[in-house]
Order: sequence, then structure tokens, then C-alpha cells
Amino acid sequence: MRKLLTLLLVVALSGAGLAVSALALAPQARDIVSATRVEDPRFRLQPLDERSIVYAGDGTVLASLHREQNREVVPLEDIPDTVIQTILAVEDENFYDHGPVDLRSTVRALFENVAAGDVEQGGSTITQQLVKISLLTPEQSLNRKIREAVLAVQLERDLTKDQILRRYLNSVYFGGGAYGVQAAAELYFDKDVGELGWGEAAMLASLIQNPVGYDPVLRPDQARERRMVALQRLVETDHLTQEEADFYDLAPLPTVRNQTLPQANDYFIEEVKQRLLDDPNLGATEEERYNAVFRGGLRIYTTYSPQAQYYALLARNSRMPDTGGQFTAALASVEASTGAVRALVGGPGFDNYKYNLATQGLRQPGSSFKMIVLMAALENGVVPDDNLDGGSPCSFANPGGAPDPYVASNFGGSGGGRGTITSLTTSSSNCGYLRLGQLVGLDKVVETARRLGITTPLNPQALSMPIGAFEVHPIEMAGMAAAFANGGQYNEPYFIDRIEDRQGNVIEQHVPENRQVVSAQSACLATQILEANVRGGTGTAAQLPNGRPAAGKTGTAQNFGDAWFVGYTAQLATAVWMGNAEARVPMTNVGGRQVTGGSYPAQIWHDFMAAAHTLAPIEAFPQCEPTRPGRTIDRIPDFSGGAGGDAGDVVDDGSVTPDSVPATTCPDGFVPAAAGCYQPTPTTAPDPVTVTVPP
Repeated sequence: MRKLLTLLLVVALSGAGLAVSALALAPQARDIVSATRVEDPRFRLQPLDERSIVYAGDGTVLASLHREQNREVVPLEDIPDTVIQTILAVEDENFYDHGPVDLRSTVRALFENVAAGDVEQGGSTITQQLVKISLLTPEQSLNRKIREAVLAVQLERDLTKDQILRRYLNSVYFGGGAYGVQAAAELYFDKDVGELGWGEAAMLASLIQNPVGYDPVLRPDQARERRMVALQRLVETDHLTQEEADFYDLAPLPTVRNQTLPQANDYFIEEVKQRLLDDPNLGATEEERYNAVFRGGLRIYTTYSPQAQYYALLARNSRMPDTGGQFTAALASVEASTGAVRALVGGPGFDNYKYNLATQGLRQPGSSFKMIVLMAALENGVVPDDNLDGGSPCSFANPGGAPDPYVASNFGGSGGGRGTITSLTTSSSNCGYLRLGQLVGLDKVVETARRLGITTPLNPQALSMPIGAFEVHPIEMAGMAAAFANGGQYNEPYFIDRIEDRQGNVIEQHVPENRQVVSAQSACLATQILEANVRGGTGTAAQLPNGRPAAGKTGTAQNFGDAWFVGYTAQLATAVWMGNAEARVPMTNVGGRQVTGGSYPAQIWHDFMAAAHTLAPIEAFPQCEPTRPGRTIDRIPDFSGGAGGDAGDVVDDGSVTPDSVPATTCPDGFVPAAAGCYQPTPTTAPDPVTVTVPP
């Protein structure tokens, strides 16, 4: 209070007009002092806004997340003496020797202000400046100056000089969106603040008074002149000789503003950002989560592999034919044992197309959905050597649905015929899998899909579901395949390993769930079949070098509108989709060929997986337990009598409709199943080689 009264006396001596104003404001000053004594929350320093940093799995920085203020708070001990002494010399030479208000500087400034007829010059200490930028407005008035002085007194009661200086150096604005010395060092010099010398520190110090007027990029002449003022202050304070100051004055000024930390302009980073904004661990409300992400100084450690991402983009870009932008490809790759997303290609390019096709895209999976039908069958007692009719065309009663009967055919109209589950998979028999799905029960197929992480709508009453009539997300197909590779244990694909707050406390740590959703034996048998598909079926283009085992399934949707390859090794599961980003456009003449899952998607998958496994050991899939001998599985009704021939990858003939409904009444000799109708095995004198799959 004594210093405040002294200040008011100085004001009075500086001019009668100012003295009258000061006396009029004395009651308000007392109120402010009283408020600070009881620690009025309006006058408390709040934590500084600080950017959040997103890291890749190898520790490299992926992105900086911030809005208005780009700031990284650094400890005082990490700021070099060159920066500290230069800023003190320019802004407050005797900071450590005087109190919160430097009366000598204030007197000098007040006399000059009286002469000017207004408050135009500072004289504020660093403590006062910190009060102004943290608690007050930049208004130049006697009222604000008194508030500033009183709050400075309170601040120095609560904090040490080092604490105040640390806060100031991390608070002050240097232009270009950079707050604090670390962001400023990055912006103008592309360096960490700890690397700055005297000349660079002088330029930063010269910006504090007017970061716009002395901007070295936009106003180099003014910036050079002001930097020399800062260098002269270093000479006057015995930190530099005149010769040294003249030498630093010759240094070129920055001509560009650097973007040291990448911004969130990538599919993977955008996915991370959206997941953070939805994370209840970061706040109960949308506003709290927003502030945590963009102002809270979080450290977010992700699953992202820069090397795997490079290989993914290289595979996509080198294999995709030139279509003038009409077609693109998306890719999602997850670690089989954990579900960690290692690479993500979300579309043609985030700068021009923000929609993430890998995580948000809904596309018909075609025959790649047969992986799920296969798993449902194995879970319900089918074995790879069981045989079933795959003849085409095939027709099924569909009373009440459209069309009725429901008719489908194998790829290219080929006839197909009876075969084992393995051969029907490697030939991707449409009719074989339609029969298999109905025999197992489409409700069980849906249940299996849900256990394997497929969340998109699936209608168990639609006869076309087994051949991929319903849309799925590529990321979920990759997660499904990872469960096959992981012995039937499912982990939801995830992007964030760990989140720390600005103090380094762990807020969130991901722990793989490894939930057993199908039996290890079923996963092993499915892998055995799908590995055969890569060795000699529709997926041969995906074969990996050096004999590395791989398993997977092609998928080609109706009218060649979508093409897929979904597959895995023991270490990594990857889904590749190809098509038009906006609509289902037939890919009937792309690079001179019809696009199926066994063409470009399988080739992209191959190139990516071969590169991604360069340093990984070759790991065989597990050996399965012995199964019972294969048997003929009971046929469901087929009114068309299809027979004979070879089949290829499945493309619906146009009759597939998501709203197809199963029969509620069946022809003579047939009974209702979970979907459609089937002819039961006779209850007397059964054929010894014909069995009904157990429920």
C-alpha cells in the first residue's frame, strides 16, 4: 500500500490534471487491493494455453494441435542466457533488483506522457507487463495503470521473480501466432529456443513492443532498426562489446515464417483429433474436451508408423492406374496382436478430400464378406473338407421379398459345381456361399460379424448378405481379419496408445483387450482355407515373397462398383478398397481391364505388405487340430438346377437387394430356416454321408 501511495504522489507531482484523476480513482484502487488480498478469482493467473503435440509410434512429432495461440511452455532453465539477458536488457534491466513497480522508470514515463497529453509510453516492469497480458486489457489509461500496479504487487507476493519471468517468457506475443519464446524460435529461426544466439535473441526482444510493426518478414527495414536498438542495450548492459553488436547487426533477418511442427492435415491425424474430441476422459462436455485438446498441452502418443504409412502410400500410388481422379483406393492396416492402426490411407489426398474412406466410407465388400460367413460356418460345426453344391445360377424362394424367387449367379455366369468349403472359397463361389449362409443361418452370420467388430447395418432377412450386399467400413474389415490372425481374439482397431497431461501425468493408457470372440480352432481353420486362396485361388496376386505365409479374400461388388482385398499375415492385417470416392461407378475399363478384388486391390495389398514385412521374421500360421472327415452338407432348395463349370470372384447379377426377405412359408418338402428354406435330412434311414450342420 505504501508503494501505491508513493505512486499516486508521483502522479500528482507530474501534473495537476493527472493528480485529480488519481485522487478520483483512489477508492477504486482500494477496492482492487482489497480484492487481491482475498484472492478474488478474477485476478488469478490461469494456466497458459498450450498446444498439444501428437507423436508417432517411433516418437517423431506428427502434428501440433492448437487454435488461437501456438505455445509450448518451457522451463526457465531450458531458456538460454542469451535470450533471458537480452529480453531483460530491452524490457526491464533491473527486474531482479526492484519491486513490482519500478518507480524510477514510472516517473520517466509519466513525465513524457504528461508532455504528450496522454498515456503513450510504458515504464512497466516485467511483472506489470505480465499482469497486463494475463489479467487486464491493453487499454492505455490511468485507470488501467493503477490496476496494473496494484495487481503487480499482489503477484510478487504470490510468485518468485523466477516464476514471474518464466511465465512472462512463455506468455509474450512475438507475432505470426507465436506465443512464448519456444514458438517464436521455431517460427522465425526453425530452431529450439535453446539454440538461439545473441543476434537471434535481439530480434525476438525487438518484437515484444510491436510484433506487427517490427515484423522481420513484412517490414525488414523497421525490424533491422529495432534489432540494433536491442543490440545497443546489450552493449550498454555490458553483455556485448560494440564490435560484437555490429557483427550481429550484419546478420540477415528471417525472410519466411517456418512451420516447424506439422499441422493436423492428414487422415490419420484427423482421425486422432476426432477421437480425442469424443473422449470422455478429457472432459464431460464438448467445451472441456475442446479446451483439453487445443489449449491443454496434451502429449498424445499414437500407433502410427511413418515407415508403414510411406509404404502404404507408395503401394497405392504406384499401382493405381491413371484414371484422371475418377477412382482411388483406401487402406487400413492394423497390428494383428493388438489392433494398433499402423497405416491409414483415407482417400485421394486430405488437402482436397477430407472424407476418410477408410474409417467413414461405407462400401459393399463383395466376396470379402465371405470371410465372416466362413467363420460362422466353422463356429457351427462345418469343416474345410465338407462339400456343398456351388452350382450356378441358383434360385431361392423369397415370398414377400423382391425379387421372388431370389436368383444369383457366379462370376461371369460360370456354372460351378459341388465342392469342398475350401474349393468353394478359393473359387469364390457365389451360389455355394449363398447356400452355406442359409444352411448356417443368416442370424448366426450377423452375430459372428458383430463379434468380429462389424458395426454397420446387416439384415439377417436379406438372402444376399453372404455375398456382400451390405456396406462395411475398411477399418472394421481390417480389424475382423486381425482377429483371424490373432487366434480368434478381437481387438478394436485403435489409434492412441497413451495420453499425458502437460505435467507428464498419464491420463489414458491403452491396454489390448484380446477378447476371444471365436474359437482358436475356427480361426486356424479359416486361416488354412484363406491361405489356400492366396496360394492358388482368386487371391494369388497377393502372394508375398520369400514364401511368407499370407491369407486373405478378394471381393468384387455388384457391377464392379467396389473392389477389395482383405488379408493378413501372423503380424499384420490389412484391408484395401478401390472405387470412386463419391459414388458407385462401374470399373469396367480401368487400365484396360475390369477391376476385381484380385487385380489392383490385391496388388496394392501385396506391395504394401511385402515392404512392411521387410524386417519382420517369417512367421508361419498355427497348425490346426485334426477335424472330422469331410461330409456332404445338406442342400437348401435350389429351383434352377445349376450345375458344372468353374467359378470366379463373385459379382451379383443385379438381383441382389438388401431388402430381400426370407420365406415365412416354404414349398412342400422344405422347412423354414433362419433365412430361406431348406430340405431337412430324413429322420428315418438317413443317407450315411449326408448330415445337417448342428445349430
